[in-house]
Amino acid sequence: MEPVSSEQVAEFRRFNRYFTRRIGALDDHYLGQDRPLGEARLLFEIGDGVSLRELRGRLGLDAGYLSRMARALEAQGMVRLRVHPRDNRLRMIEPTPTGRTEVAEQNRRADALAAGLLDGLTAAQRDRLTEAMGTARRLLRLAAITVTKVDGAHPDARACLDAYAADIDARFPEGFDRSDLVGPAEVSGEAGAFFVAYEEDRPVGCGALRRLEPRVGELKHVWVHPDARRLGLARRLLDTLEAEAVVRRFEVLRLDTHASLTEAQAMYRACGYREIEPYVDHVYGDFWFEKPLPRPS
Repeated sequence: MEPVSSEQVAEFRRFNRYFTRRIGALDDHYLGQDRPLGEARLLFEIGDGVSLRELRGRLGLDAGYLSRMARALEAQGMVRLRVHPRDNRLRMIEPTPTGRTEVAEQNRRADALAAGLLDGLTAAQRDRLTEAMGTARRLLRLAAITVTKVDGAHPDARACLDAYAADIDARFPEGFDRSDLVGPAEVSGEAGAFFVAYEEDRPVGCGALRRLEPRVGELKHVWVHPDARRLGLARRLLDTLEAEAVVRRFEVLRLDTHASLTEAQAMYRACGYREIEPYVDHVYGDFWFEKPLPRPS
């Protein structure tokens, strides 16, 4: 991967400075209301109610800072804090009727601000800007996702495989037998590797690599959560698995895929995998692929 250029960094920072100024992010009275952006955003994110733990993970806030903001909103009559009825380790926060009224007004003012900014553009320019913002949002989401190697028995690895199994069971006409999933020992240590993709500490994808025979690796269970699809995450997982295979001095990677998974077939072909004859007997294998790997530098 090529390094980030200084001009790319500078342009990113220029955009951030311009955009935060235009939306009033630095104003102590965001959208003309009597609170800064941080409190306004927190009030918005609370929705109908949520745990402080979930808010902390979603917004990436320090626990002490979040607690201070929550207490400030409580003192203003905007929210209520309570202990979760079934788990006394969780503190819940929910809006009061006054808080709901303020969020509704916040949304009205935010819509008006956005409409005012877009009003100076032609219809075609608005379409271009809207498309560009959608692209920027998707790429920023992808940039923030981390891919981490975990033990095959890690709870997040097994949770991803559970979600994978449920997903393809619904897609395969014949259903899916969970006994076909890789076992922890097949994708741990010397035998292989398991990677989990995290977005805001939430597992949103996975992929496994196991040794098939000397110098030959096999890819298994490359999966992305429906909420994180169309970001390019599957390709990142594939790149990560290939890099791991090179480190392990595999010379070839193989895989099979089901006829229903047309998007997977297209991705593998686009990434240099060529179709081959079946190399093992696999009930869910309709297409078989192979890719030679470079030697480690």
